[in-house]
Amino acid sequence: MDNNNQKNGGFTYTYSAKEQAELKRIREKYTAPTAVEDKMARLRRLDASVTNTAQAVAIVFGIIGALILGFGMSLIMTDFSEALGIGETMALVIGVPVGIVGGILASLAYPIYSAIVKAKRKKLAPEIIRLTDELMK
Repeated sequence: MDNNNQKNGGFTYTYSAKEQAELKRIREKYTAPTAVEDKMARLRRLDASVTNTAQAVAIVFGIIGALILGFGMSLIMTDFSEALGIGETMALVIGVPVGIVGGILASLAYPIYSAIVKAKRKKLAPEIIRLTDELMK
């Protein structure tokens, strides 16, 4: 205890080693990072951005394709055509092409992913190589 605080009726508290470590971790989040940490964080962010963008686009294509495929299948295989007011033959004529288009869109998800990853890697390669060279010195 601090003598000054004892005279004033107050007290001081010292945190345990575990709490001290937690305090340091929290404080480090708010202090200015060093240049090496900045470069490493940028390198990680660039590397992750290559696949994150490609994943998002591929997932959207896959989901939209699957929904369109499902709509085409539901036209053919259920009584949904009656609810729309079209006959069974017309449902077949509409449902098959719609299902094929949906299947094509869903199957294009991976090639689109691959193309985006390849393009992003080509675009970001010089920056990533420069950062890794600086960090490896």
